Amino acid sequence: MKTVYDFSVKDRKGKEVSLREYANEVLLIVNTATKCGFTPQYEALEALYQRYHAQGFEILDFPCNQFGQQAPGTDESIHSFCKLTYGTEFPRFKKVKVNGDDADPLFKFLKEQKGFAGWDEAHELTPILDKMLSEADPDYKEKADIKWNFTKFLINKRGMVVERFEPTESMEHIEEKIQQLLA
Repeated sequence: MKTVYDFSVKDRKGKEVSLREYANEVLLIVNTATKCGFTPQYEALEALYQRYHAQGFEILDFPCNQFGQQAPGTDESIHSFCKLTYGTEFPRFKKVKVNGDDADPLFKFLKEQKGFAGWDEAHELTPILDKMLSEADPDYKEKADIKWNFTKFLINKRGMVVERFEPTESMEHIEEKIQQLLA
C-alpha cells in the first residue's frame, strides 16, 4: 500500500528530501500562501508545532501560488516572511502546484486519498469561498481538487492520510485529531 513515505519533495533550496525522513511521526502537510486571508493561520500552526513537536509531530509547509497569486516571491523571500512575521520553525519546502496536470505528485496522492471535506459553515470566509468557487464551477464540491490555500492533510505515524481539513476548519478540531494520533 502506497504511503507518503513513497514520495520525495524539494526543500526550499531545491535539495531532494525523502518523506521517509519523517517515518513514525504525525504529519500535517499544508499548502500555504503569504498574502491570503488565511495567512494568519501560520501563528496557530506554529503554536501547534511548538506544543507537539517534541512528541513526534511535524508540519510540512508547501507554499503555493495557484490561488489568487497569493504566494508571490521566491522560496527564500517566502521563508523570510514566515520567520520574521510569524516566527515559524517548521520545515518549509519549495513552492509547488497542488492542482492540475503539473501538480506535485505528493499532492496528487493526498487528493486521491482524501477528497474535499466541506467548509465549516460557521467560518466567516465560507460564503465568500463558496460563492466564488461555485460561480467558476457549480460542481466544485464533488471534485477532490484543493480549493484554496491552507488546506491541510493529517498523516499518521505509518504514513497514511487519515484526514483532510479545509482552510475554514477550526484549529481546535485539528489539534484534537493530532492529539489522538500522538496518543
